[in-house]
Amino acid sequence: MTTATSISRLLGFVRDMLVAKFLGAGGLSDSFFVAFRVPNLLRELFAEGSMSSGVIPVLSQYNATKGPQAAAGLVRVVFTFISILSGLVCLAGIFFAPQIVNLIAPGFSSNADKFTQTVMLTRVMVPFLFFVSISAIVMGALNSRKVFFIPAMASAWFNIGIISAIGAFYFFLADHSLVVAIGVTIGGFFQFASQVPTFYKYDFSLKPDFSFSHPGLKQIGLLILPATLGTAVSQFNIFFSTILASYLPTGSITYLYYAMRLIQFPVGVFGVAMGMAVLPSLSEHAARGDFDNLTKDFTFSLRLLFSITLPSMIGLISLSQPIVNVLFQHGHFDYLATQGTTTALLYYCTGIWAMVGVRVVASTFYSMQDTKTPVRAAVFTLIINIAMSVILMEHLSFAGLALSNALSSSANFLILFYYLNKKLRHIAVRGIVWSIMKTLLSSILMGIAGWYLVNIRQWDTSGHFVVKSLYLTLIIGVCAAVYFSAAHVLKSEETGYIIRMFKRKIVGR
Repeated sequence: MTTATSISRLLGFVRDMLVAKFLGAGGLSDSFFVAFRVPNLLRELFAEGSMSSGVIPVLSQYNATKGPQAAAGLVRVVFTFISILSGLVCLAGIFFAPQIVNLIAPGFSSNADKFTQTVMLTRVMVPFLFFVSISAIVMGALNSRKVFFIPAMASAWFNIGIISAIGAFYFFLADHSLVVAIGVTIGGFFQFASQVPTFYKYDFSLKPDFSFSHPGLKQIGLLILPATLGTAVSQFNIFFSTILASYLPTGSITYLYYAMRLIQFPVGVFGVAMGMAVLPSLSEHAARGDFDNLTKDFTFSLRLLFSITLPSMIGLISLSQPIVNVLFQHGHFDYLATQGTTTALLYYCTGIWAMVGVRVVASTFYSMQDTKTPVRAAVFTLIINIAMSVILMEHLSFAGLALSNALSSSANFLILFYYLNKKLRHIAVRGIVWSIMKTLLSSILMGIAGWYLVNIRQWDTSGHFVVKSLYLTLIIGVCAAVYFSAAHVLKSEETGYIIRMFKRKIVGR
């Protein structure tokens, strides 16, 4: 999953580089990213959130107790129901696009051209909601059979769709934001279609089944509803930031978007991948009442996750400006935009550890079919985020919105971990803390080395992409060597496991 997600994220950076080059960081890019909030909301809610938390535990239970055929029949019912529901939501989204834009970016209403452009782009991208919803069902079904690579690659096909659209329509349509919007919808179709052959290979079917009284559908719905509310709360944090940012100087929304894209690399590659990969195993333990192994798997997953995430966080902080310069400072995306994105990135970085940690902790609750606790924690942290956003925005502008997001994510993780520790009672907290301390020390040494190396040259000019990329890649390689060397000296069990795993993959033992 990490390999597939890495490929997807790298293609996502190629996509973002093209979008940054053609749209820059001004009014046109702000319109596109506000319009993209709507389909991206559903993507977060379903593809990487509540759908998996509801579908996978129930399908795992059906596979274990009633057999694969019963599970496949339930998938047909769920697919039919979600297809109808998401289709109706799409129609409503197209019809009420002006009201949606007014809701998420009220500051745009004072600029008629900007508002109209955003409404048009929203309508073009709304069909993506349908494709990402049905794609999530297929993904959940395959994950329940422990098939991870092809579903995780689906997001890569989404990015391929956007890149292909830019290549195909860029010279034919004068409105470049419309080109990218068309690509979003095409990418959504690719994301769904790429999984269908494997889906059929495992004896699933897309034949409609209108048995909406199926008890499994109700069971999934009871799990999805609170999980959706919990994810919706976290997404409201992003929407609320967008609302506030629409009143800030032009470019603020774009700075926050690109900074969040960089944050999503470690969050997606490690946090989402680990959360989705561990959920079927945790669900099986919970279904059998084997809470000792459930606790062990959770503890190991969290320690392993932090051993990868913390160096990623420190690395992003120390190499922030060079990374933004190499990836985005091209065409209309100038040095001023790089500075703004770098500032937002630095504040977002402080919450990466919590963003990824929440994925595994929440998956553990979902495996026990407890979706209410994550919702309660999310609602509480939403209140924290709103209060801090309003306060910090006055002093730090858009950077205050990034910092409030990081702080509220940290609060969310700590609250969830506290309640999970009370629920399981056998979590080796001291072992987790000791592991984190070793990882953090190794990461700080790595960050110092990276900061020194990048400051040998200037990173304020555009151009020289190949030379900069090679130099930055070399620095990242040196940083990785410093981190693993320091972790080896400190006898980190997790990095030792990672090295042994790669050796087995390469040597084939």
